[in-house]
Amino acid sequence: MKNSVRTEKIRKILRDRYSDVRTQLDYDNPFELLVATILSAQCTDKQVNIVTKALFKKLKTPYDFANAPAESVEQLIRPTGYFRNKTKNIINCSKAIIEKFNGEVPASLEELTSLPGVGRKTANVVLGAAFGIPGIVVDTHVSRISQRLDFSDNKDPVRIEFDLMEIIPKKDWNDFCLHLIYFGREICKARKPLCPGCPLTKLCDYKDKSFA
Repeated sequence: MKNSVRTEKIRKILRDRYSDVRTQLDYDNPFELLVATILSAQCTDKQVNIVTKALFKKLKTPYDFANAPAESVEQLIRPTGYFRNKTKNIINCSKAIIEKFNGEVPASLEELTSLPGVGRKTANVVLGAAFGIPGIVVDTHVSRISQRLDFSDNKDPVRIEFDLMEIIPKKDWNDFCLHLIYFGREICKARKPLCPGCPLTKLCDYKDKSFA
């Protein structure tokens, strides 16, 4: 782990570079965000938004999804990949929301993760974006960059989440993760990070820097 001065320098650079951050998923309510986040696994936000634009015209509420034939949901979400498993999760999740929470998406980590197909990452996305509740979202970008910047030496997403909780003020958890996601998409890519010209290069000890 690096010291707090270095951490704050990194945070300031990212805040300045990405001054306006928000989830890239389109949604009108917490349930739509929950469905979109489930669909985003192994799929780009851009593709999910294309799918949900048509999907939410036909199926809008937990009741709609709970009563929809699996085959029809599968056809609607097929372009997001892993559509059979995602359909199962969304339908079962919708039924649980109806049975356990009167059709309303719950606003706590414990309750959200009790839903079928909803892990900590999905729950924290919903809590932060839909309810304004601080949470650490550890996706592939956050995981990768946290290790490259030595914020965490763990590979397990839950351990990374708790490592980041210790060094980032709670009020900034949501924005910080979005800063890393934006940074990962633009510069600190998985296979060929754009190290030349990276605003964090002097603060980064990543051993496999690419200067090709």
